[in-house]
Amino acid sequence: MALRVPYARLSGFYFFYFALLGGFLPYWPLYLQDAGYDPVRIGWIMAILPATKIVSPGLWGWLADQSGRILSLIRWAAFLSLMSFGAVFSSTGFIGLVAVMVTFSFFWNATLPLFETVTLGHLRQAVSRYSQVRLWGSIGFIVTVWAVGAALDGPLAIACLPQLIVLLFVGQWLVTLAVPPARESHRDEGHGSLAAILKRGEVMAFFLVSLLLQIAHGPYYVFFSVYLEGHGFTNGETGALWSLGVLAEVVLFAFLHRIIDRIGLRGVFLASLCLSVIRWLLIAWGIDHLALILFAQLLHAASFGAVHASSIHLVHRYFRGPHHGKGQALYSSLSFGLGGALGSLFGGHFWAAWGPHGVYTAAAGLSLLAWVIAWPAVGKKSAI
Repeated sequence: MALRVPYARLSGFYFFYFALLGGFLPYWPLYLQDAGYDPVRIGWIMAILPATKIVSPGLWGWLADQSGRILSLIRWAAFLSLMSFGAVFSSTGFIGLVAVMVTFSFFWNATLPLFETVTLGHLRQAVSRYSQVRLWGSIGFIVTVWAVGAALDGPLAIACLPQLIVLLFVGQWLVTLAVPPARESHRDEGHGSLAAILKRGEVMAFFLVSLLLQIAHGPYYVFFSVYLEGHGFTNGETGALWSLGVLAEVVLFAFLHRIIDRIGLRGVFLASLCLSVIRWLLIAWGIDHLALILFAQLLHAASFGAVHASSIHLVHRYFRGPHHGKGQALYSSLSFGLGGALGSLFGGHFWAAWGPHGVYTAAAGLSLLAWVIAWPAVGKKSAI
């Protein structure tokens, strides 16, 4: 049966949200490096974005539960993130930049987990269509990475990056104004208390795996562009490699529901963790072999795309009805928040001491540990 959902408007939000990441993740460390910051300070600054996810999604999720006005909160969060990032033009020095990062990321990090609840509310029983909405976020990332990379290799200096990011914040805020509310889930759909859900071994293992996997991703998000630049890649080539990874993710999202039907949610999740180990080893030791780096970037479809989409399904399975928004907030806080912050700090502090080879090899080890923890439990119960 055809779904009567505002597909284009839901997809538009993901497009601009991940377009912002496409402008920020690959190029902000280069902007900071150009401004004279060393790897440790770059690591600390980049850690702020995920660190605020530890607190922000839970607080805004609680406000949404109390007020029942989730879309209004999303719109305000998008607007306030735009306004607070704009302060980067008047801030000076390390402390001023830290203040801007803390403020805008506190508001911006609230938008995605809240919007995930809106999207799943529109999709309702057809959750498998989530990946077909989410793929537009990957497209937005690709478009921005290519466009910004080309602009910085051409007429624009890296110092112009904040102006480009502001334009994307404007686009995100405007699209939130067009999204209609979803029908609320029945309040009696939840099974048991939130505490009882969190005490389940499978759920604890799932959150620990998500935490480890995002710690492993930290050095990639913070230092991959710096790593490539150190090996002679231009901004355009760096953007192309980032885009290739996300393009592979787009292709995967288009067919993921069929793959899940064939090998199951658990099979997709475990296979993706194994491929994550391979990806970080290739990046660690294959940087001087273009074919290996290209293949490693294709594996982004597994290490991020398949893992994230599988995790959204698992959160939907574990946290029903009144607990669903809290589950999404916890997933965002513990994985992208705490895990991302620890990964950024880990990369920043060990980049000089261990070198890129050591840091990315350690990331592979963390992914292997995540697979060992996931194997006995995650995805075994309550078939989807």
